[in-house]
Amino acid sequence: MAAGGRWLRSCCSVFRRSFPVLASVRQRGLAGRSGQWHQAVGLGVALCAVPIVEQQNSGSLSNDALIRRAVSLVTDSTATLLSQTTYALIEALTEYTKAVYTLVSLYKQYSNLLGKMNSEEVDAVWQVVIGARVDMTTKQQEYLRLESSWMTALRLSEMAAEAAYQSGADQASVTARSHIQVLKSQVQEVRLLSQKAETKLAEAQTDELIKAGGEDSSLPQGVLGNTDDDPYLRED
Repeated sequence: MAAGGRWLRSCCSVFRRSFPVLASVRQRGLAGRSGQWHQAVGLGVALCAVPIVEQQNSGSLSNDALIRRAVSLVTDSTATLLSQTTYALIEALTEYTKAVYTLVSLYKQYSNLLGKMNSEEVDAVWQVVIGARVDMTTKQQEYLRLESSWMTALRLSEMAAEAAYQSGADQASVTARSHIQVLKSQVQEVRLLSQKAETKLAEAQTDELIKAGGEDSSLPQGVLGNTDDDPYLRED
């Protein structure tokens, strides 16, 4: 009995610290009320066994919310794709523009040397011009390939922005459209530079042909009358 009393007093102390509401049990006394004590202990254990679940906002799991969350991820992904393809296209356009200006410079030098070189020297200079044209053509094909990829990325970004608007993700839609406009402006600026270079090239080729008109005997075969094969003159 003494051991049982000590055990009950120990339990009482533990539950008094853990459950202040049960402190009144000690005040009522343990003697003669062991049944009530066991009921209180059972109640406390039962309360401890009940899991406390935080109520979640049902709105965050709605279909509309899930769609907005998904479309925001899509706009982020397409924005990244558009940024990468824009960077690649601008770099390719810049390299193409440099190649065009190199060819313009060679045409001008070639025109200035007409009548001052023998046929062998003219042929050697023309070979350099041909090499520059091949390099320019290679860079043009590269930028056209990247331009196709850029146009695809642009369409995807515009579709993602529209989907965001339709789903109510207004912030994602506005951000995507703003991003599209900035990158389109950057590409347009570089395109204008390349078009200016192509105009300079057409002028240089025209000047070279005019000056070469009176120097037919000194020109290598194929120099005159080959403008129909030049895609850059046809474009202008």
